Amino acid sequence: MKPFKDRNQAGELLAQRLVELGYDQEPHLLVFGLPRGGVPVAYPVALRLKAPLDVWVVRKLGTPGHEELAMGAIASGGGRVLNQEIVESLQISADTIAAAERQQRAELQRRERLYRGDRPFPNLSGQTVLLVDDGMATGATMKAAIAAALAQHPKRLVVAVPVAPPDTVAEIQALVDEVVCLQTPAFFQAVGLWYEHFPQTSDEEVLALLQAARRSDTPARPAPSDAG
Repeated sequence: MKPFKDRNQAGELLAQRLVELGYDQEPHLLVFGLPRGGVPVAYPVALRLKAPLDVWVVRKLGTPGHEELAMGAIASGGGRVLNQEIVESLQISADTIAAAERQQRAELQRRERLYRGDRPFPNLSGQTVLLVDDGMATGATMKAAIAAALAQHPKRLVVAVPVAPPDTVAEIQALVDEVVCLQTPAFFQAVGLWYEHFPQTSDEEVLALLQAARRSDTPARPAPSDAG
């Protein structure tokens, strides 16, 4: 296994796998990128599958003093998960969790307003929902998105990512209809190590990709090599 060049290339390869699995023939498909980093991956996927691209905003709840370690996550639509193992082992109080959630809820709402504007959230009933991110480590943020999505009763719920460790894939597979993951390295460490170029995605890039996807929302879509 070798690293992906960047998020766009990972998205193109993920799109090809999804086509091989027949998702380009799915009649009621919605593609959601998890901002920010999941949107550049989801963009070529949506183009290749001729599906609308939207965002599902998710915010990690970082562990105090170790912010990169997720003690949980929240998502648009009310999705919330906690990593009870981390919470209990580090004896994190309910007040600490509530304070972190208030802070991240404010940022989640800011991003919702920025990315969505006045557009209503799509109706997921009867739809096949594809949740895309640039990778999963613990899967905490994806689990929050899954919880929120399941509450809206989609026909099928599918997670698609370029890379994730095998145990995380197994955990997520138990929650959804299908997980599509291109690489499952046993020695994982971090998502960014599986990309040659892994800069932080900006709000401006997310907005530009969403706008480009809406302009391309016609029967004639660009080839994936033209995406981005």
